[in-house]
Amino acid sequence: MIYTVGEMAKRLDVAASTLRYYDKEGLLPFVERSGGGMRMFKDEDMSWLKIIECLKKTGMPIKDIKHFIDCCMEGDSKIDERLSIIESQRDALIKQMNEMQEMLGMLNYKCWYYETAKKAGTCAVHDDMQTDNVPEEYHKFLSEK
Repeated sequence: MIYTVGEMAKRLDVAASTLRYYDKEGLLPFVERSGGGMRMFKDEDMSWLKIIECLKKTGMPIKDIKHFIDCCMEGDSKIDERLSIIESQRDALIKQMNEMQEMLGMLNYKCWYYETAKKAGTCAVHDDMQTDNVPEEYHKFLSEK
């Protein structure tokens, strides 16, 4: 089946302008065009578009996504490079996720801190609080006010 930009955008839950931008940036060399120049998306294009969206959502710059797509278009001779690109992005995402877990821990601690202060009517409640009254997962944040 053939899809227009708008139809494919709907299927991906992105704006049609996003797909046009991807095309302008050279990310869609696999998309065919009609005699009148209209983009004609096929079902098989969905997997390409999903990996582009995935890489974009993980923070990969458009120029790097283009490089990855170019390597894919070159075929099997670029398998090692493609693997390296994907592994590198995965590693960067894991690092980012770990950092975000740390930030979530801090925010959870601050919620507990202020909920406890609110119940007591003052932040001073924490000044004399014994460490064993603080949930274990928040001990590393105790110096944070």
